[in-house]
Amino acid sequence: MPAPSILLIDDHAMFRSGISMVIRAALPGTKILEAASINEATSHAPDQVDLVLLDIKLNGLSGMEGIALLQRQWPLTPILMLSSLDEPQTTRLALERGAAGFVSKAETAEKIIEAILLVLDGHFDKLPPADSSLAERRLTPRQCDVLDLLHQGLSNKLIARQLSLSNNTVRRHVQDILEFFQVVSRAEAVVAARQQGLIG
Repeated sequence: MPAPSILLIDDHAMFRSGISMVIRAALPGTKILEAASINEATSHAPDQVDLVLLDIKLNGLSGMEGIALLQRQWPLTPILMLSSLDEPQTTRLALERGAAGFVSKAETAEKIIEAILLVLDGHFDKLPPADSSLAERRLTPRQCDVLDLLHQGLSNKLIARQLSLSNNTVRRHVQDILEFFQVVSRAEAVVAARQQGLIG
């Protein structure tokens, strides 16, 4: 394949340097663009990139929150999450929000390169799947919407109005979110979600 163009978004300069070296060694000629945040990436955005490598925990807008923004910027470009936060529920939520795949920073350089090549070739189905044991324990896209509004401090009533849902439906979504994070309050759910990098 022609030498690809890869946008690497990670707030750790040392990691960006290291992974850039690994990629260039495996894929000579690859053009690697680096950014420390979603804002920096979109402010100096090239017209096209072949792949976005995105960390979840970033300063400002989190990687999880930034997926939709990056997809609007480059609708045809796959996003590969590359993060130290590799809990199965985090992985699954990233995929639900539109990421093409997820690979842990704890993986070997060979595994990371393998994942990059699979995504560049369009073989998303061959990436290692998220833990299937949590197939019934995941946040739905609507629950993600509710979680984002909980993070903003909105009441159930305001969430219902903003999402055009009934109060009972919102109450059920909130209860499911509490169960998902195994906490007893909305505030604890927000803290747990922030710790996992699901919200900024």
